[in-house]
Amino acid sequence: MYSARDQVENEEWLAEMEVAADRLDLSADARSYAVDMFLSSVPESDRSKGPAMAASLYAGALVASEGRSQTEVAEAAGVSRLSIQQRWKDVLESAGLQPPSW
Repeated sequence: MYSARDQVENEEWLAEMEVAADRLDLSADARSYAVDMFLSSVPESDRSKGPAMAASLYAGALVASEGRSQTEVAEAAGVSRLSIQQRWKDVLESAGLQPPSW
């Protein structure tokens, strides 16, 4: 779980997430899941926050049944596809969800 302080401290990243979510045309549910997953496991390093934000968007879209490709999310968020590929399962697991086995 996260606190209001986490939200304030990561306001810049949440704004970037919103822009990427707009580019992906994600629903409010997918955005909400993504924000919750991101804020629940925000990395300490600013360098890691962009990829974590993108992985959270990808995972949020999956949870909301609005699947987007890793490439689409990477382009919308300005990160590499590999950075999403390496993180999205951990994002889901940290939220208490089991990643799909496909």
